[in-house]
Amino acid sequence: MTMAKKTATTAAAKTLKITLVRSPIGFNRTQGKTVEGMGLRRIRHTVELPDTPATRGMILKVRHLVEVTE
Repeated sequence: MTMAKKTATTAAAKTLKITLVRSPIGFNRTQGKTVEGMGLRRIRHTVELPDTPATRGMILKVRHLVEVTE
């Protein structure tokens, strides 16, 4: 019963759609690693990530390279 309750909570959690709109080439190397860590592979590639403080921090670091929709 606890497991079903946990998955229902996870399914209801907010997610963010993050799209890479600029190449990280020419920017700080750590910004490129952050983009890679988010799972973005190429320009116009979109991923869905959970809305957590860690994800928000990564978005803040590369906010000039990505586009975010809720």
